Amino acid sequence: MEFLYEYGLFAAKAVTLVVALLLAVGGIVGLASKQKQRKGELEIHSISDRIDELQEQANHLLLGKDEVKKLQKEDKKRKKAEKKADSKARSNLFVVDFKGSMDAHEVDSLREEVTAILCVAKPEDEVLIRLESGGGVVHGYGLAASQLQRLRDAHIQLTVSVDKVAASGGYMMACVADKVIASKFAIIGSIGVIAQLPNFNKLLKKHDIDWEQHTAGQYKRTLTLFGENNEAGRKKFREELEQVHVLFKGFVGEHRKDLDLDKVATGEYWYGIQAKEMKLVDELGTSDDYLLAANQKQKIYQVKYSLKKNLMDKLGKSASIAIESTIGRLWQKSQHPY
Repeated sequence: MEFLYEYGLFAAKAVTLVVALLLAVGGIVGLASKQKQRKGELEIHSISDRIDELQEQANHLLLGKDEVKKLQKEDKKRKKAEKKADSKARSNLFVVDFKGSMDAHEVDSLREEVTAILCVAKPEDEVLIRLESGGGVVHGYGLAASQLQRLRDAHIQLTVSVDKVAASGGYMMACVADKVIASKFAIIGSIGVIAQLPNFNKLLKKHDIDWEQHTAGQYKRTLTLFGENNEAGRKKFREELEQVHVLFKGFVGEHRKDLDLDKVATGEYWYGIQAKEMKLVDELGTSDDYLLAANQKQKIYQVKYSLKKNLMDKLGKSASIAIESTIGRLWQKSQHPY
């Protein structure tokens, strides 16, 4: 009985505290909802400096003092020579990371990153996209590919490096580049279209549940989740998929003119070694090797646009932590009331 009493007292305190916290947070959230829409932040970091620092650290660890001093003197001379040779200054290599999800929401940041680069890039500069995506929605990846096309249209050298995967919509983006590089076992291709959905009509019928769907337009809805699908709807749905596939093939063929589309646009994927043989990519290698080589002749910068968390996001996380912490303390106190 004593345990039940203590447990009931703990539960009452916990409920009261949670309700009070929710009311307080609700009021603050109401104020936060009046804030302006979320704003992003552009970040530019020097990858060249990071590579130089790694090289310097490795030299200190592996070489003797005399060798390190010699290298430092040579490095100082090189930097002075670079400052004097303004007319022969190194071009810039802007690096953008795109790790695409199914809905391609990352395109929101990509469009800002591309815009920022176009504002400052010179004709001799280059952009490297480190791409990783297994594809997703057509309209999302179509827009992402269009963002890369903006760089091509501005006559900025565009290189895409694929270390892991660029398939389907990912390859739609990659094929826009002047040059595509892939690691030997990166997954490349999957130039095809897929759509699938469950149908619960039989389950509804089994439980005597009716389903109604009303449309205006013969093909407003071809297949449905809950209604009974028919062959005419399936046929139209397949036709629509085929139309998207034709557009996809045409887009790839426009940018990779040496491809045998009948051979590669089957929906299959290939590893980097095979993809090079089939001319889906131009070179084999990793983005790391590309950056190390580029650092000898270009200044490398990473460009990233990220969304700032607004007050509602911060409050939500803080409130969650506070509630969990308080309930934990109450529980401990109920176990050891004295």
